[in-house]
Amino acid sequence: MLQNPKIPKSQTSFSTFDPRYFSQIVVTSEPVTDAWRRWIADSKFAGMDDQSIVQQLITHGISPSAARLEVSSLHQNPYFQAGHKYVQVLNKIESHANILAELSFLSPRSHTIERRDHISRTEFLENYYCKNIPLIFPSIAKNWSAISKWNPEYLHEKYGEVEIEVQSDRNSDRLYEINVDQHRKKMRMADYARTVVNGGATNNYYMVANNGNIEKTDLRGLLEDIEMFPEYLDPTNINGTTFFWFGPAGTITPLHHDPVNLIFVQVYGRKVWKIIPPYYTHMIYNYRGVFSEVDCENPDYEKYPLFQKIPIIEVTLNPGDAIFMPVGWWHAVKSLDISISMSFTNFVFPNKYEWTYPAITNS
Repeated sequence: MLQNPKIPKSQTSFSTFDPRYFSQIVVTSEPVTDAWRRWIADSKFAGMDDQSIVQQLITHGISPSAARLEVSSLHQNPYFQAGHKYVQVLNKIESHANILAELSFLSPRSHTIERRDHISRTEFLENYYCKNIPLIFPSIAKNWSAISKWNPEYLHEKYGEVEIEVQSDRNSDRLYEINVDQHRKKMRMADYARTVVNGGATNNYYMVANNGNIEKTDLRGLLEDIEMFPEYLDPTNINGTTFFWFGPAGTITPLHHDPVNLIFVQVYGRKVWKIIPPYYTHMIYNYRGVFSEVDCENPDYEKYPLFQKIPIIEVTLNPGDAIFMPVGWWHAVKSLDISISMSFTNFVFPNKYEWTYPAITNS
């Protein structure tokens, strides 16, 4: 409690205020900004109690009275009330996903990908495609002439004069997949193949699906070296569904899910896949489109603590292997060697879906 200073006897009869005998009281407080208000709402939605929120605000320089007023008035805010309604629905969905994850641990096979040498169209549809379960086809492409033909030298010699598009200067931009249009570069296949061979392991350049070289260039001739799988794929549907990948060791496709089902075939070199089932989506920090904010190669568990709880399935594809990656399954891919691959989305089954994507920023 503030104590009044002692007043000299000679002035005790004065009824006027004399500031010489009183100290000025200055109250300083950090402002409650919109950023703090977002943090308060996020904390409440995450289940933090009011007292803990108030204490955090005080710790960061906001006055106790301002902190208490801001937190106590939150519950009457109609915007917060509307948001809280949707958070409750989201929490129910997340609790269901957690149960599915918990149930999966009851099976020792739940965190592995099954391998099948051959499977009929009917069985594939009923047991994998419809059930949204991945599958590895070991050596399914072993009879492709591409397995013995395709390498950087072959591409240099046969397609060296073809103008191709590659994704370049990726090391300068952490969001190179999202900012894909800023990284498009045209060059001759001969120059690119030479760069891949001589440049060593790097993630700085990569010919990826988004470059569309199969349908846009004379690289379409590469399709003569493969046999599309008619049990599962429609060989008459090529444009926008058939993709060519070529790059050095060290290329990384960051953690994401595809909006459709796909089959990915490894032709030359090896790739390691890190795969996560879709019922862990709420722990993956999906912040924009189909991408996770987490660097799967070097996850920051302090920043993304939920990610540490996720069991990651890891598989390596060798030349001739293929993997069926169901729609919505998360995966990150890294090339262990100079690598050439194909991917396909032209299934004989329906393969178009309606998605709602987040667009979360740090602001």
